[in-house]
Amino acid sequence: MPDVLLSPSFISRHGDDALAAAPREYALNLLPFDDAHPPAGLHGVQAAFMSLDMLPSVRGNADYLQAFFGALQRAPNLRWLHVGIAGTDMPALLELARRGVTITSSSGANADAVAQQAIAGMLALARRVPDWVLAQKEHRWQPYRRDQVPADVNGSTAVIVGLGEIGRRIARICRAMDMRVIGVRRHASPDENCDEVVAPERLHEIAPDTQWLFLACPLTTQTRNLAGAELLARLPAECRIVNVGRGGVLDEEALLAALRERRLAGAYLDVFDAEPLPVDSPLWDAPELLISPHVGGASRGFAGRGADLFIDNLRRYTRGEALRNLARFEA
Repeated sequence: MPDVLLSPSFISRHGDDALAAAPREYALNLLPFDDAHPPAGLHGVQAAFMSLDMLPSVRGNADYLQAFFGALQRAPNLRWLHVGIAGTDMPALLELARRGVTITSSSGANADAVAQQAIAGMLALARRVPDWVLAQKEHRWQPYRRDQVPADVNGSTAVIVGLGEIGRRIARICRAMDMRVIGVRRHASPDENCDEVVAPERLHEIAPDTQWLFLACPLTTQTRNLAGAELLARLPAECRIVNVGRGGVLDEEALLAALRERRLAGAYLDVFDAEPLPVDSPLWDAPELLISPHVGGASRGFAGRGADLFIDNLRRYTRGEALRNLARFEA
């Protein structure tokens, strides 16, 4: 009778669906994880789900999640872990993968929300929304000055680095706004949501014609500081950057310098190299910078979609079928 390690909250909400996903002869046992009283025996645990209710952003601290990963490390027969988020660049997941544990993610479950957040950030910068908010707070009626009149979004060029679930959705919305869209991914095969797709090696070539640079790729050895000082120096002064991928993809010091020196028109960041962003970070006071606390994927339906992905994978796992959203880790 294999055990599946889950949060008590997940079992309460979705336990019946999880049990129904497995063939009757499989005889699953749903094992609740209580960090105050961890299960004594973990030899039977073959699968586990890191659901959203375990995250520090939900619980207020990392204690539960750390205890959960500690239990997984002590489960000698663990074969598969599904995580309820899209990103799999956590050290604890890498450790489990190196041990031979299969990791799957909930990639795509929050793609619409992240894409909408990226577009919201773009439009806020394009239409100078932060200036409206400040003027309203100060009870000032402040029309645009001549040098503040926004440029047209339609007809501008958006370069989107990363054409996964999120990047393709951003591209689709940009195309609907009559923007020219250039996608960037390792294999420069055509994509129906883009006017053109290029390999990362051509980023510096297309940079001078870019008005909007969207970063929607995972953090890897190849993408760390992909948007560094050299690339930022090739972007035109009217360009703005939107990062909803990972903080380490963008060189934050180079961005700060470019904004202070007015070499870029602005930026919107939902992700940062260090999170939470330290209170003394100079990014808080950078000119023309809009900040949100890594909430791009937040939506009321996200947890349910992640649970559905896990239950579908549980059905596949108990039948020996291929799992969805397999995570890949660098050697």
